[in-house]
Amino acid sequence: MKKLLPLTAIVLTSITFNASAAMEPNLEKKLIAVCKTALSDNLLLYSRTMQENKINKHRVFPRLVCNGQSFHDFAISNGATKVANKIAPYNSSGSTSITDLAMTDSKDVGYSVIF
Repeated sequence: MKKLLPLTAIVLTSITFNASAAMEPNLEKKLIAVCKTALSDNLLLYSRTMQENKINKHRVFPRLVCNGQSFHDFAISNGATKVANKIAPYNSSGSTSITDLAMTDSKDVGYSVIF
């Protein structure tokens, strides 16, 4: 009996971890609704969907993938330029370049930052 209780706890824990790996159905529906707004170039529909689903733009848009593309790329590929322009500031596809100033000529001193 003493060995049965820890064994049962281990089995139930492993089942719980496997079940939590999948996305919550309610969250999945909300993200699908956001992806569907990229199919229409309607900013009113976009704003309403974001408010109704309480989407945090800074957390969701750099990570949201719709049909294998980032949300921004998905919106552009479907012709939703207004929506794509609206979420462009939240897209984290920027890059930074650093130039060593000690190794450059004094005439060509410059700062190189690309976003």
